[in-house]
Amino acid sequence: MEIEKLHVKSSMEENGGAESSNGEAALLASDISKNLDLDEDEKEDKQVEEGSKAESSTKKKKKSKNKKKKKKSSLQQTDPPSIPVIDLFPSGEFPEGEIQQYKDDNLWRTTSEEKREMERLQKPIYNSLRQAAEVHRQVRKYMRSIMKPGMLMIDICETLEDTVRKLISENGLQAGIAFPTGCSLNNVAAHWTPNSGDKTVLQYDDVMKLDFGTHIDGYIVDSAFTVAFNPMFDPLLAASREATYTGIKEAGVDVRLCDVGSAIQEVMESYEVEINGKVYQVKSIRNLNGHSIGRYQIHAEKSVPNVKGGEQTKMEEGELYAIETFGSTGKGYVRDDLECSHYMKNYDVGHVPLRLPRAKQLLATINKNFSTLAFCRRYLDRLGETKYLMALKNLCDSGIIEPCPPACDVKGSYISQFEHTILLRPTCKEVISKGDDY
Repeated sequence: MEIEKLHVKSSMEENGGAESSNGEAALLASDISKNLDLDEDEKEDKQVEEGSKAESSTKKKKKSKNKKKKKKSSLQQTDPPSIPVIDLFPSGEFPEGEIQQYKDDNLWRTTSEEKREMERLQKPIYNSLRQAAEVHRQVRKYMRSIMKPGMLMIDICETLEDTVRKLISENGLQAGIAFPTGCSLNNVAAHWTPNSGDKTVLQYDDVMKLDFGTHIDGYIVDSAFTVAFNPMFDPLLAASREATYTGIKEAGVDVRLCDVGSAIQEVMESYEVEINGKVYQVKSIRNLNGHSIGRYQIHAEKSVPNVKGGEQTKMEEGELYAIETFGSTGKGYVRDDLECSHYMKNYDVGHVPLRLPRAKQLLATINKNFSTLAFCRRYLDRLGETKYLMALKNLCDSGIIEPCPPACDVKGSYISQFEHTILLRPTCKEVISKGDDY
């Protein structure tokens, strides 16, 4: 019995030991699992913290990027303008002009996929024109804000031209002024700019046509407006403005040039203006025209008449036109008068032998700086040319250079002018030079 009791006791002790060892093992396992759980929790917490840090850092980066973007886009033109237009549009894409749809038989062009593809191929040319137009808009906006009676005409022109040079980032024949600034007064319709030393002053009762051009790679934007401080002339300005808008509206692919002229004349001559108690019917000047524009060629082959009965030639797809109208209180006919300031190399001239060494030298200067773009005497003075009038006359007499003297109606009359450059794109008509002002 005792042996059995002892056996039982020992077995119980063994079981108790096993149980206690099992308990210890269970405790150890639970401790380890707790520690593991804690480690995992800590890891998760750390990961969450790291994730939130990363998110906050990316947010900060995004914010800083946005700030940079905002800084870039918020670059605005100074007053007076001095920042090149290319810097104001970092993407290099310039704003479109006003889009007008074609009418009647050309409506299909708007949705034609083939015509859209043709436009995509022409995009670099369109962009050059739009850049030149943006410069034109900014310069004329500034000039309108500073012009007032009592200013010297030569100061107006030089301020305008210096502003164009800055904004277009003038670069030889790649970018710059397309032709001299026309600032013709009263009965002078076009092609007058002051020569060096001219003391003409802008008066309160003057009607001034400010006509200037810009170009990128020879793609020219030609646009003009009229300045009159005396409100008496407002109907005269309205006549040519509305006539120009009508010409633009009528223009299009396959439109006959004579039809555009007829529509212009009808609108122009529906206006009357009272000047100092006398009423005048506004007349459309019959021997001044709008014109097609070529590369480095301000007056290309086609002319857009301002009166009915012109040529039957049609406008064609891809062409660039300057639609300009002149309203006059005079005879409605201009003749060459006054001292010549505008000159231009003949676009089609071949090699012409020259005898005078000075003429050869002057031609080399003209070829280098202007090629077939128009220029004026002030531009030659600016290049350091002196005593060139005889050589210039020789170049004109030999047919290499074409003089463009001022075009004048009768004395005592007043003329207003508005002009825009339009592009007959394959799918639509784009008024390249349109702005908020006109």
